[in-house]
Amino acid sequence: MKFNATLRSVQGTSASRRLRHAGRVPAIVYGGEEKPLNIELDHNEIFHALRKEEFHASILDMNVDGKEQKVLLRAVQWHPYKQLVLHIDFQRVDASHVITTKIPLHFVNGETSPAVKLGGAVISHVMTELEITCLPANLPQFIEVDLAKMVAGESVHLDAVTLPKGVTFAAHGGDTNPALAVALVKGGAKNAGGSDDDEAEGEEASSDDA
Repeated sequence: MKFNATLRSVQGTSASRRLRHAGRVPAIVYGGEEKPLNIELDHNEIFHALRKEEFHASILDMNVDGKEQKVLLRAVQWHPYKQLVLHIDFQRVDASHVITTKIPLHFVNGETSPAVKLGGAVISHVMTELEITCLPANLPQFIEVDLAKMVAGESVHLDAVTLPKGVTFAAHGGDTNPALAVALVKGGAKNAGGSDDDEAEGEEASSDDA
């Protein structure tokens, strides 16, 4: 995915404010052996680009005054209540160096799974993105999580997902197999263990024994 930028010669709060009033967004590019580069972007162009999932999870082609660089989106600062982008950080990408970044999870077949169709469960997504490490050429735009075999009361963990070639999970805190989704049974233990009638019969039996 490509986008355009121009060099920004003036820095500071006042200069950034003037840029925003002119429909521009201040940004910075860092990383690699080169010095950090202050740039500016067209607000409308970058605003619409940020609405696309691939802009957040793919290697981007940035054209700075005719010179192209490979970069990765690292941070976006938004206005507290306006649809306004205040600042963006990009990181340079070297094809020979491993990167660590977060990519979205796409859950499929949940509505047709036994958990929903037979168990009446509600599937909750515990994680919506996954932090991975890989070479830039191996970076996937998303990872698919198939819930077709999910049953009520159970969860799907990372070990049920086949990661793309060259991609590894960036585990933190020792959790190498996190839960990605869980099928919650409506009504809790009643639906999971038996009906209300079964419970009533159990209570009557207890009374008779007493």
